[in-house]
Amino acid sequence: MENVGRKISSVEMAIIDENSEWLGVPRLLLMENAGKAVATEISKRIDVNGKKVVILAGLGNNGGDSFVAARHLAHLGASVYVFLLGRSKDIRTDEARRNWEALKKMFLTVKTIEIRYVEELKKYESEIKSADIVIDGMLGTGVRGELRDPYRTAVEIFNKASGLRVAVDIPTGLNPDTGEIHGVAVKADLTVTFHALKKGLDGKREYTGDVVVANIGVPPEAEVIVGPGDLRAAVKPRRPEAKKGDFGRVLIVGGSNLYTGAPALCAMAALRCGCDLSIIVAPESVASSIRSFSPNIIVHTYSGNAFTLNAFTTVIPLVEKCDTIVIGPGLGTMDETFEACLKLFEIVKEKGKALVVDADGLKALSTSPTILAGARAVLTPHAGEFKGLVNLDITKLPFKERIKEVKKAAKQLNLTILLKGHWDIISDGNKVKVNITGNPAMTVGGTGDVLSGLVATLLAWKNEPFTAASVAAFINGVAGDLTAQEKGYHIVATDLVDKIPEVFKKFEIN
Repeated sequence: MENVGRKISSVEMAIIDENSEWLGVPRLLLMENAGKAVATEISKRIDVNGKKVVILAGLGNNGGDSFVAARHLAHLGASVYVFLLGRSKDIRTDEARRNWEALKKMFLTVKTIEIRYVEELKKYESEIKSADIVIDGMLGTGVRGELRDPYRTAVEIFNKASGLRVAVDIPTGLNPDTGEIHGVAVKADLTVTFHALKKGLDGKREYTGDVVVANIGVPPEAEVIVGPGDLRAAVKPRRPEAKKGDFGRVLIVGGSNLYTGAPALCAMAALRCGCDLSIIVAPESVASSIRSFSPNIIVHTYSGNAFTLNAFTTVIPLVEKCDTIVIGPGLGTMDETFEACLKLFEIVKEKGKALVVDADGLKALSTSPTILAGARAVLTPHAGEFKGLVNLDITKLPFKERIKEVKKAAKQLNLTILLKGHWDIISDGNKVKVNITGNPAMTVGGTGDVLSGLVATLLAWKNEPFTAASVAAFINGVAGDLTAQEKGYHIVATDLVDKIPEVFKKFEIN
């Protein structure tokens, strides 16, 4: 293997592709670089001038990569035949379609043939098998389940070819994540994969042959920033047969005689993000105020003006019923409240529930920072709250040093930290993401409560804490940007709540 290095999953690669586009490096350019890399690696091994090249291409971006390779090989003097397994009108992406249309106009150097049935494919079997170079651009990372015809037959014919056999990104029939073989798989002499080694290629030389990892111009920041690719991967699909409860129940333990808006903002954000039920448990004395924010919020009460151990007879049964627990918004800072928070942290951790700790919950946690170690939890501190947790004023550090310190703290506490700031930093102690969305208008009170509600819903959808925190920061920031575009910098937190559905619409995510 050449230039192998680290390994990534197909989902991670899809995220990187979309984030690259968002950063200004379009998929069309990445496809161009990928196809050219395939042609370059082939030409390093064979003088393609005057040689016959046959490409078996699918209807997705793997096919699109091979269309680009066809153009570059034709430029080098090869006689190129492209067999499209399907109808050109069914090509699935704009990028692949544009490169197919370019090939159609290359009538002197490239012959294109559309194949719908196995019988049609078999007519060309001898032509495929006798080619000097045969390229697999059929399915790539899109393969799932047993291969069906005409792909299965195409793979069988490909494997009988006498020329150099080349796979684009992933040999068709090989699972890109597990290495599982789906009935049959391409057996290549050379596999040119892109950006990073796909996990399924490792140890599969019988199918991959030599593996080259080609640089296709992905900006390194596409893996560091949170972008629409992360959002798309984190959203739970809504199937027609979905029922109430499938998208999670969120419980907010918050509110006090001083603060009623914070838990309501958190609850409404969770609902706008897409959870099914958003429940607040709060002191009886402020319940009516919290209910007045929206009829969509369910409010349970306990006696008194603040959260104490006396509230547990109400709180614990609700914890049992909910997927994510948010502790902190507007909760207050009484000693008895901190004592109750620490006890509730232990219970939530013991029950294996997802947890978001914000605001006054973070102040309580700072009295015993390691109590949640190993829990499925996200902490959402600003710089001052971060200092309370780890005794470090992070505002005095350059941004790269801040990243290191957040990662170090997350590892030390064995939790995911979402440090709120001009640019948010998210780490679970191993991975790091930076969210660059948002604007100065979001210094207004309540935007952190909105963020906690977003994290809660994403956790309720069974995302890992690191993913939930990263994507929530992105949604919150984009909602703030959409609000500022409409209203300027004179906004309130409820404006962000109203913009949350527009974030999903903006990136065409249902």
